[in-house]
Amino acid sequence: MKKLLFHAAEAKIYKTKEGILKERSVKSYRHPHLDLKLRKTRTKTEARLLIKAKQAGIPVPHLKQQTETTLLLEEVKGKKLADTLDKATNKQTLVKQLGTLIAQLHNAHLIHGDLTTSNIMIHEKKKDTKTNLVLIDFGLGYESARAEDKATDLHVFKEALEAKHYQDATKLWTAFLTSYTKTIKDTRVLERLTAVEKRGRYKQQF
Repeated sequence: MKKLLFHAAEAKIYKTKEGILKERSVKSYRHPHLDLKLRKTRTKTEARLLIKAKQAGIPVPHLKQQTETTLLLEEVKGKKLADTLDKATNKQTLVKQLGTLIAQLHNAHLIHGDLTTSNIMIHEKKKDTKTNLVLIDFGLGYESARAEDKATDLHVFKEALEAKHYQDATKLWTAFLTSYTKTIKDTRVLERLTAVEKRGRYKQQF
């Protein structure tokens, strides 16, 4: 028995007795063989990212089972950071913890690809004293050692803060970046971030 939680752009997410089932949806506008190949590849990539993130000590859902186009994941009990950050009394502490986690992710050459507060959970039962944040949904993620790709990940998060948490976006971004800077090994990422932001402002003018 499975219950549909929501239908994302590329997958259907179900709640089951065993955990959270992510089933990549068939895209009728693509050639069937190409569609199956893409779904297989993206499922395999996401599974690999979850395993590597776990090995790097980054809190992500445990991968329980994998088929060609589905992933069965541990259910993270808690709330999305997107739904709690604005009202939290420790919001700067939370984003500082997140800054450290994302730097660790990038140090392992893993790119999340869709870094927003909607893809970060606050685990209500996690016993780790350092953080109870959990990164979820690596569906758009990939592996890369390029500073450009890591900087783009950061830029996406900054834009997400400005869109969803605009009242405190500047303070939250500063707190996030402070802890990220202390942990990231490749300082070129911060240099590239400046270039990425300039490109973003340039595009907005046209």
